[in-house]
Amino acid sequence: MSAIDPVELLQAGRSCPTDYIYPPSVFARAPDFSADVLYVVGGLYGNLAALGAIERLAAQETEPVTIVFNGDFHWFDAAPDWFAAIESSVKPHRVLRGNVETELARMADIGAGCGCAYPQSVSGEIVTRSNDILNQLRGTTPDSARAALRDLPMHQVAGVGPLRIGIVHGDAAALAGWRFAQDELDNTKRRAWLSDVRRAAKVDMFASTHTCLAALRDLALPDGRLTIVNNGAAGMPNFSGTNFGLITRIATSPSPHEPLYGLRRDDVHIEALAVEYDRNAFLDRFLARWPQGSPAHASYFQRIVAGPDYSIAQAAGR
Repeated sequence: MSAIDPVELLQAGRSCPTDYIYPPSVFARAPDFSADVLYVVGGLYGNLAALGAIERLAAQETEPVTIVFNGDFHWFDAAPDWFAAIESSVKPHRVLRGNVETELARMADIGAGCGCAYPQSVSGEIVTRSNDILNQLRGTTPDSARAALRDLPMHQVAGVGPLRIGIVHGDAAALAGWRFAQDELDNTKRRAWLSDVRRAAKVDMFASTHTCLAALRDLALPDGRLTIVNNGAAGMPNFSGTNFGLITRIATSPSPHEPLYGLRRDDVHIEALAVEYDRNAFLDRFLARWPQGSPAHASYFQRIVAGPDYSIAQAAGR
């Protein structure tokens, strides 16, 4: 009997397509670039106001800033002019594709839905709505953009000071992997896998985003120290009662901006920075495209106006 692609076995949006998967050893290579100040921007979700705020943060740095968009910079921007504005705004920077961009790039639907690979803890209604958002966004994507998105890498290796950093969308083995989620990082049963990853990848840290909730963990593993930082979402609130996005700053110098939390490793500063964007400007654009009754409104409006049920202390592991 022939093998069946996992996409066929699960509800669309829960599966991890086989072309999302890579071995941790892919990171055991020379850095793709080096930087003194690195901003990792995951989960922009089409928020142009947040993008402007990030550029203003970078402009206040004393050293040149390398900005890396590590996937899902598209999402809410399912309108031709909005989509085009996001494409042109991220183009000058280093860009990785997330599951959103990967599924937009496909010429044919393979049944992966949004490509989120949602775990069973996420309700079926949320999964269905995400698939619907992706389908509406796909209808906005021109063929020229689809080809460009297809050519984006899934991961990068960066050098900042003495540290080697694997930049991913999901985790160390899959573009839509969830093993860098806060609850997974705190699961002691994951320690053996993380130690194996540390040995195979030969990196000091990973920077990710996909799970949409932030986390920073510094782990002492049998195969060495491993720091993992997940910025949650640059384009949406990350904590209860807040209205700012979040990015990861990794640099050889302290930030000119007060970090929400962070740590210092081998003279490298690893920090979570608030992205104080114009919420009203974003909300007006969001509601014009995704009014009450739409899938994005049902899934995200409450988070946009009040933040998720999650705290800075949880993200920082306090």
